[in-house]
Amino acid sequence: MAHFAITPLGDAAVTVELGTGIDPETHRLVMLFAAYLEDHPLPGMIEYVPAYASVTIHYDPLQVYGSALAQGENGAEPELADLSPYEIMELRVRQALGQMRMEQEFTPKRVEIPVCYGGEFGPDLEEVAAHNGLTAEEVIRIHCSRDYQVYMLGFAPGFPYLGGMDKRIAAPRKKTPRLAIPKGSVGIAGEQTGIYPIETPGGWQLIGRTPVPLFLPDRDPPTLLEAGNLVRFYPISREEYDRWSRTPK
Repeated sequence: MAHFAITPLGDAAVTVELGTGIDPETHRLVMLFAAYLEDHPLPGMIEYVPAYASVTIHYDPLQVYGSALAQGENGAEPELADLSPYEIMELRVRQALGQMRMEQEFTPKRVEIPVCYGGEFGPDLEEVAAHNGLTAEEVIRIHCSRDYQVYMLGFAPGFPYLGGMDKRIAAPRKKTPRLAIPKGSVGIAGEQTGIYPIETPGGWQLIGRTPVPLFLPDRDPPTLLEAGNLVRFYPISREEYDRWSRTPK
């Protein structure tokens, strides 16, 4: 691998940086490493969290050290018992990176998201259009014209940070954030687009709303989208939105 860095994150997590930029190739390595950890969980690992260019591994220090002692008693890697839990995890991460197949292809899951654009659901659509010298219809067409990669989830449960938006519809954040943005709102901030999965304050320019729930706490998994997914938006009418909203989830 051309570049990777391993650093501690507190006393119970380690961050593995797999690149230095936000780009599809770096994120491919992120998702490959995440898939490797899913299939080959490290002893003591609690969970892994993929992001733009890194994967953070949360672990139980006692379990990590206990597994090292057990390996020493069994005659395997006795030197691990002389290391700290972080040093043990760092060594195991390096071993995992060495065993991961870098040339392997990652096949993303594709998710289509219906959006009712403009009106009360997209109060900033006209502002985004005017900012870019476009019509509202052109903004919608451009927004729906490509796939977006889910680089990571954050900010709020299930909030997807989507990469790949056309610069022609980029727009700055609101100078004064709204105190409450309805769940399902689709927004633009700078050169990013995203979807609010729950009602929350926010400063993104709102161009539409989806009736599809992105976060259901009782569902497994609770989020519709995951890092590595590809998202494609398509427009629906208000009548279609209302029918979709009445459909049992």
